[in-house]
Amino acid sequence: MAKIKITQVKSIIDRSERQKRTMQALGLTKMNQSVEVEATAAIIGMVRKVNHLIAIESI
Repeated sequence: MAKIKITQVKSIIDRSERQKRTMQALGLTKMNQSVEVEATAAIIGMVRKVNHLIAIESI
């Protein structure tokens, strides 16, 4: 499967609990932190829910 790099670019302060937990499930806990993950259907769904808080790059 393809890999994607996800970087947190906006804070999760004043966001809903659901969005905070989605960010945590993606492995993002701090600003400007990046993670590389497999682009599975579950990951793509999570990315769509918090796309306003992250930047995405294909690897």
